[in-house]
Amino acid sequence: MSSAILRHAQPLLTLRAPLFAGLAAAAMLSLMIGGVALFGNGDIALPRAIGGVQPAPVEEQVASDMRGDTGDHGAAIRFLEPEGDGEVSLSGVREDFHAPAAATSREIAADTSGSDPADAEARVAAAATNPNALAQAPIVGLTEPGPGGPLPVIAANGTRPSRAYARPYHGDPGAPTIAVVVGGMGLNSTVTQAAIDELPPEVALSFAAYARDLQVWIDRARAAGHEVLIEAPMEPFDYPNNDPGPHTLLADGTAEENSRRLAWVLSRATGYFGVTNYLGARFSASQDAMRQVFGTLEGRGVAFLHDGAGRRSTIEAAAGATDIEYAVADRILDEDLSPDAIDERLLALEALAIQNGSALGTGFAYPATVEQIRDWAVSLDLRGYQLAPPSAVMARRRLEARLAAEADSALPHDETASTDHRWARDPSDAGSADDGYGAQAASGH
Repeated sequence: MSSAILRHAQPLLTLRAPLFAGLAAAAMLSLMIGGVALFGNGDIALPRAIGGVQPAPVEEQVASDMRGDTGDHGAAIRFLEPEGDGEVSLSGVREDFHAPAAATSREIAADTSGSDPADAEARVAAAATNPNALAQAPIVGLTEPGPGGPLPVIAANGTRPSRAYARPYHGDPGAPTIAVVVGGMGLNSTVTQAAIDELPPEVALSFAAYARDLQVWIDRARAAGHEVLIEAPMEPFDYPNNDPGPHTLLADGTAEENSRRLAWVLSRATGYFGVTNYLGARFSASQDAMRQVFGTLEGRGVAFLHDGAGRRSTIEAAAGATDIEYAVADRILDEDLSPDAIDERLLALEALAIQNGSALGTGFAYPATVEQIRDWAVSLDLRGYQLAPPSAVMARRRLEARLAAEADSALPHDETASTDHRWARDPSDAGSADDGYGAQAASGH
């Protein structure tokens, strides 16, 4: 009976043997795949026909680099223990470390951020190739030593700083001309740099005497083509509650003290063609004080521009007594900082330029002021106006005033002289009643 059972089971055993072998091979392959997934090492020897599974070789572990860029252009920053006995302070810098010599103002003048050498090099290259760039200051022969730096002087050949440092201009003398000055530069670095970069080069920039890195800022402005003024702090009516600083020119100050303070202001930097006031409503109301300042500036060949917030008659009288090259602004652009109000003042300058031939406006270093002037100037020439540097408008007005004075002096002031050239007669009978023309001549007809 048992032999009969074995005969019947023999076919089943024959079929199951390959099945069991296949299952065993699949299980072993699954174990290998699981090992690779868990341990990350697929270099495991397969089972041989004879013998067991060879143990996988153990590889030396290497620390992995998590940085995606492992090129040769730069090594990773590593913080290592110092070699030697020197003490180490912050960031691995030794106490005996000597910093390199500080860069000069010309070397850093093109750098805005102070952290990107490529940006600094680009600015230096741009300044070198900018066709609007003005000559680097100081110009030989136009300075002498002063209390805080070089003081402006008239050169031996007669060259004046007001001309040498002014922006050249060759405009149409018949076209209405507008000039703009933006003051308060150097106090806010962001607004100052925006004004230098975004405003047309014809717009002049006026710098506060107390600004840090004043010469650097002036060099940047001139490299961009802007002519420059320096601001002299002057006494306002509410002084000392409103104090423009320790070097304020005082209306009742002695001539010696005001001269000393003005010399400090003028020696703060070089490269400016003129001086303008910072505040100074009370000071500019004193003709004697203004005459003293104008006499000093004229003797040094420096022009003066008043921002318009003062008594024009007093300023004009003091200027006439010293023959200084000067101008008084026609409009202050940003007494109201709303964009619409600034635009209205700019439109008023356009109307004055048509009426008088030229107009001069001043503003302060507010972001709104810089933005409105920038946008207004874009299409100015298309509207028939020309934008000129203030020095050009000052020279034009000075010439016009001189020509008017010469014309006035050439007019006959004899009461018997006729002013009507169509019927000019002999002075001896100009007033005769029988010809009917004597009354017309006397009336200026």
